[in-house]
Amino acid sequence: MKICVFGAASPTIDPRYIEAVEKMGREMAKRGHSLVFGGGGNGLMGAAARGVRDGGGKIVGVIPKFFDEESVEAICDFCDELIFTESMRERKQIMEDSCDAFIVVPGGIGTFEEFFEVLTLKQLCRHNKPIAIYNIMGYYNELHETMNSAIAKNFIRGNCSDLYVISDDLEKVFECVETPEAERTVRELKDG
Repeated sequence: MKICVFGAASPTIDPRYIEAVEKMGREMAKRGHSLVFGGGGNGLMGAAARGVRDGGGKIVGVIPKFFDEESVEAICDFCDELIFTESMRERKQIMEDSCDAFIVVPGGIGTFEEFFEVLTLKQLCRHNKPIAIYNIMGYYNELHETMNSAIAKNFIRGNCSDLYVISDDLEKVFECVETPEAERTVRELKDG
């Protein structure tokens, strides 16, 4: 299975996040999964890649050319395949199309945007891939509360929370991504 991991590129985050994601990457490889990710060499992107590499798994990085040309961030230099794109939009499209499931680890603006894009597309039945949020050290607790608040206020349908799993338990994260999803229709998931 090809798992797309979305996560932080920052090299200045708490090392406990890095350790947890490296462990996750090793477990991915141990389970026979490969990594599709944003191609970054630092932060949790780099940690996921190092873990998968250390476990003997395959790594596909996808990164815009301008990241290299303008030295936006470090690029992972040990990918089995590194795909350069013209834009961020193309990067996300390739990552989404190339995977069988998504794991979201702690991250910033880009990670939030990636999560909400794949969640929106799943709600609109444009894909049916599992989405798991690995809630390391409670990083996503406030996001979980925000989603529940929006559901309680009828801005989001209640069954939207069935479209992803949020857990600090790595085994539950893998259980989510390794379990096929039930088919749904847009009418079941979206009002309007």
